[in-house]
Amino acid sequence: MSIAGIALALGLLIYLAYRGISVLVLAPLVAAVAIILNESPVLASYTQIFMPAAGRFIALYFPLFLLGAIFGRFMEDSGAASAISNRFVDLLGTGNAILAIVLACALLTYGGVSLFVVAFAVYPIATAMFRAANLPKRLIPATIALGAFTFTMTALPGTPAIQNAIPMPYFNTTPFAAPGLGFITGLIMFGIGIGWLSYRSYRAAHAGEGYDTLAVQLTRPPLRELREHAQGEGFDLMEVGSTESPGVTAPPLSFWLAVSPILIVVLVNYLLSSIFFPRMDAAYLALPEYGATTVASVKGIWAIICALLMANVYLVVVSKRLREGFKRSLDDGANASVLPIFNTASLVGFGAVIASLAGFGAIRDTVLAIAPDNPLVSLAVAVNALAGITGSASGGMSIALQTLGDTYLTLGREAGISPELLHRVTSVATGGLDALPHNGAVITLLSICKLTHRHSYMDIFMVAVAGPIIALIILILLGTIFGTF
Repeated sequence: MSIAGIALALGLLIYLAYRGISVLVLAPLVAAVAIILNESPVLASYTQIFMPAAGRFIALYFPLFLLGAIFGRFMEDSGAASAISNRFVDLLGTGNAILAIVLACALLTYGGVSLFVVAFAVYPIATAMFRAANLPKRLIPATIALGAFTFTMTALPGTPAIQNAIPMPYFNTTPFAAPGLGFITGLIMFGIGIGWLSYRSYRAAHAGEGYDTLAVQLTRPPLRELREHAQGEGFDLMEVGSTESPGVTAPPLSFWLAVSPILIVVLVNYLLSSIFFPRMDAAYLALPEYGATTVASVKGIWAIICALLMANVYLVVVSKRLREGFKRSLDDGANASVLPIFNTASLVGFGAVIASLAGFGAIRDTVLAIAPDNPLVSLAVAVNALAGITGSASGGMSIALQTLGDTYLTLGREAGISPELLHRVTSVATGGLDALPHNGAVITLLSICKLTHRHSYMDIFMVAVAGPIIALIILILLGTIFGTF
């Protein structure tokens, strides 16, 4: 009954999340189902397990969500996001529409712009390019997903994505953990995705399918669904995707000025996490009031906070357009950070409750026994499965690390596996089953593109689920054979 209760709770979470119910409310409710079926105290589990776990996640990662959301809004309102997208279009032309959109999305997300902001900002450009190239509109969601949901989110070293930040406190690593393996893994994801989309566009051309060939096409997005999922991730439907604020007349940034904040994020992140913070005298961190920790445990978080803060200040200084609408942009960015972190924290609390139940011990032992001689395999399976169950890469990773992080760190040390490799495998493992049909980002992306799962999900699956899983397998093989590099 204990394991059945956990399975029922997970099943309800998947089904009801797919139906559009907010996980902020859903997670504690389905956790209560598991608690009752396991004959554990409901109120004590909620106040003593669920809420402390959710609170710890918010306390640790709120600055990243806040500064990241503000940076995304600043990049959009300054015109930097549009400048970058348009430049790729100009350089590559409509004949390379798929590659141009993927690279534009990749550069924006690698620089720290939220994938939701990127989807809203790039979609109008993608429609114009695909129409000019007479490519099927149904390929647009997968094209955006490849650039925004895959290699820049989990694989490329230094990315400020939360999926690359969450493992750092558990493994005492930096955002640049296992850079060589991360770059190779990202290249594999990119190659598989571009190869698949090129094949699909080639087949469509030979079948005579063009931009407007779909027999059944939505004439407008399902507004209620789009609003629910956009707001569920912290964005206002009426404002996301707007190119300018009322009363703002200053011109947008040039391409090179638009790219410079992204370069600041990457460069400052690297210098602080790899050079400056490791050399600083931080003995005061051992004091109880500072958590009795070490600089190795916090340098990654500190570096991303400083990098995003400097990039935000830089954008305000160089963009007159942003300064004219500064208060509105700042408020919108700050508000956009709240729902995403609370949604993820709610899933973390759900995971903590599940981990406290008797049946979880059997599940944990099963996962750990998958590959007893190679903890990388069981780590990858655990993270990917939980990301798929929750429909959230960051939520699934947080649950896995909170419940099994110390175990895998110990197993890794015993097997001679470096924490950096554990970090990279964990991060990459979040990008796979997280993009199943009930994922909020997938549903929002399809809504933005005015398409349905029937039209476009197979291509999203190939580039955002199959491709990352293949890349993850290769990453584990390379890491097992050659170690960290």
